[in-house]
Formats: sequence, C-alpha cells, structure tokens
Amino acid sequence: MPSLHLKPTMDEGGGAKKAKARKPKPTFLTNSHALFHAIIRKPFLKQILPIFFLIIALYALYNAFLNPTLHTTTTTTATTNAVKVYLYDLPTRFTYGVIHHHSLARGGSRNVGDVSSLKYPGHQHMSEWYLFSDLARPESERVGSPIVRVSDPEEADLFFVPFFSSLSLIVNPVRAPGSVQEKAPFYSDEKNQEALVEWLKGQKYWKRNNGRDHVIVASDPNAMYRVIDHVKNSVLLVSDFGRVRPDQGSLVKDVVVPYSHRIRTYQGDVTVDKRGTLLFFMGNRYRKEGGKVRDTLFQILENEKDVVVKHGAQSRESRRAASQGMHTSKFCLHPAGDTPSACRLFDAIVSLCIPVIVSDSIELPFEDMIDYRKISVFVETASAIRPGYLVSKLRAVTPDRILEYQEELKEVKRYFEYDEPDGTVNEIWRQVSKKLPLIKLMINRERRLVRKEPDCSCICVNQTTLR
Repeated sequence: MPSLHLKPTMDEGGGAKKAKARKPKPTFLTNSHALFHAIIRKPFLKQILPIFFLIIALYALYNAFLNPTLHTTTTTTATTNAVKVYLYDLPTRFTYGVIHHHSLARGGSRNVGDVSSLKYPGHQHMSEWYLFSDLARPESERVGSPIVRVSDPEEADLFFVPFFSSLSLIVNPVRAPGSVQEKAPFYSDEKNQEALVEWLKGQKYWKRNNGRDHVIVASDPNAMYRVIDHVKNSVLLVSDFGRVRPDQGSLVKDVVVPYSHRIRTYQGDVTVDKRGTLLFFMGNRYRKEGGKVRDTLFQILENEKDVVVKHGAQSRESRRAASQGMHTSKFCLHPAGDTPSACRLFDAIVSLCIPVIVSDSIELPFEDMIDYRKISVFVETASAIRPGYLVSKLRAVTPDRILEYQEELKEVKRYFEYDEPDGTVNEIWRQVSKKLPLIKLMINRERRLVRKEPDCSCICVNQTTLR
C-alpha cells in the first residue's frame, strides 16, 4: 500500500501557507490585570484609588492600636473563664498594723501618719505580702494571672484573707539563749490570731460555707498554730505539713508554696569550670526533730576536699556569703530543718546550684508542673549519713550531666521568683484555682449530709512517705 503524504495547504498564489501560531487562552489573572489597567487609565479613578487605599490603611491602624473593643475581646474571654477572687478588706491590725508593730519592736517611729506607706520587711515567708500586693494592683497590671479580683462578694468563687500570719509570728524579736526578758512583749501574735477568727466568724460569706471557699496564707510552719482548727476547712497556703495534722492540712485541699529566696539570683550561664566547690551548705547546724541529721552531716562532711559546710544564722553578711558560695558550687546541700523544708532549697534553685535533698518527708511546690528529679539529687537520710557515701555519689556525676541539671534549673527558675511577672505569684494562683472543683464538691456534699462526719472524710490523704 502506497504511503500517505499530507500535502501542504496552498495559498492563492500557489505557495504553501505558513501555520499560524496559536494564542494562549486568557486566564482569570490576565483578565483581571488587563481590567485593572484599563480602569486606572481613566483620570477619575486615578485620583480615587490612592484615597481608597489610604482609608483601608488608616482603618487597619485604628483597629490595631486605637480600637479598645478588639483589645478587650481576648481579655474579656480570659476574664470570663478566670476564677473570681474577692479580697477581704480586713481591719488594719491584721495587715499594715502587723508591719507597724514589727517596726516598733525594732525602734521604729510610733507616729506614722499612713501605715499603708510602711514597707513590708524582708524575710523567708513573704508569699502573704506578694499575693496581697498582686490583688491590690489594677487588673491591667496583673498580666497572665489565672484569677480576677471582683469587688462584689456575690460574684466571688473564692475569698482571700490577707492576714500577715508569718510576719505576725516574728514581730517580737527572738531573745538570745540565756537572756532574761525585762518586760512582757507589747504585741501578741496569739491574740491577733484569735481576733482574726472572731472577725471571720462574723462574716456572712465565711458562715455560708464554713470557710471552705476561703484562702489563708500560713507559710511559716508555726503560723496560725493557735487557731488552725478553726480555719482548717479553708485552702491553706503552707511551706510544708510538718506542723499540721492530717485532718488540718493535706495535698488534696491545700497548696504548698515556695519560700521567698533570700540570696541574689544567679545571672550567669550554665558552667562547670566556674564552680570549683563540689558541695556547699551554710545554715544552722543544730535543729530539732528531723533537722537533727544536720549535725551528723556536718561531722561527716566538714573535712572533705572541695566541700564547704558552715554554720550561719540569718543576717546580711551570711546572705552575702551564701550567695557567693552557692554561685560557685556545683551542688548545694538541703537537709531537713525543724520541718522537712527550708529556704536554702529555693536559694539553691535560683543559684543554678543543684540541690541535694536529704529530707525523706519533704513536700515540694508545683509538682504537677516540675519534675524535681530533673533538677535535684535525692538521697535517703539513712544513706546520706554513711561516711563517704554522699561525696562519692556526687563525684560520680559527669560534667555533662551537671550541665543538664543546670539547664533544667534555668528552665524552672521563674517558678521560684516572686518578683517575676509570670513567676511564683501567678503559679500559686493557678494552683489555688485548681482546688475550686474540690471546694464545690465538699460544699455541696456537706449541705446534703444528714449526719456530719467527725473525721476529715476524703481529704485526709497527707501521706508524704512510702511505706
């Protein structure tokens, strides 16, 4: 079969026609672009278009910086979901009156026009002051807080009682051992505690739920000791449970708060080279109860190489020496005091000095947020008092592992800084907020019970050691 050949198309002159190039089909973009250029060629639209874009730009700037509605939308949503707290306006004797008496006991002036101008004195249990100050601030300054202060008690989920219980405990200066007291102290912490309970029991909102929805700070282990049975239904903010019975306080009902650290925060970076001391401790050598282990540890450690253990009391000089020691040490010893916890644990954390915790029954703050095994070394008391054990264990920790501990400490340090904008105060409020469902459960349960149970029912689970 002969092959087929396509003949070229001939034009009228007998020549072959050239194939015409096919034009691409117009797209939406090319059509829009052409339309836009066609429009702006018109003189009127050339004048209007810049004004149109200027209006859009001004509208965007207004919404971004000047329109309060958009700014408050997120804040309003957060406020709606926040736990509402009412701050009691306590009589002055329970707040600034305590500060004034503390000042008077140390030679301060009796003639103070406005006691609210007095400065709260520094000590290791300052959470009561920081929480009170936080609630007293304008709401706009309380950035990131999980709670909101309300002025109407009918709206409140919780009621904060701002009694300075820990400061009240130390108003009268401690007498030196063996000294004779010349005259009776002019201030009585016990009478102030009793007066507070009497005042609370006269309040409508205390009586409504028997104090269950009230929050009271008792961070010093001895704070509120005289009246603890009268306020045990409330949420207590404590440093540990060393001085309370299981029916008075527990992890379920209450919140463990950090001591306020008393030494300078370390501002440097993680390092091993600049920390020449292996283990550091500075504090009272002789303590009662569980703190008796300190004397034994002193005897074991005081002659060890690269180990510094010093007896020291609370003073400005001691704090300076402790700052220097913690900032230049790899590990910082934290033995139990009169109760399982002590302030030097938190001093160590803000110093990036790895805490070595020798306190079998210790309770720690914010354990739902912090895994303390990542930032601390835990040593059972029975092992720690074996000669050579503790030092050998610490010398076996590699430099890389020390740096890992320090990095973790750096990550969680803000939780122990009361002055941080989103630090300790906000975390305490978060922990308190989490108690609200239990509080509501207990209130509703108590209202429907026919027979009031004499025991502490389901909230007494303050078991701090494994058996």
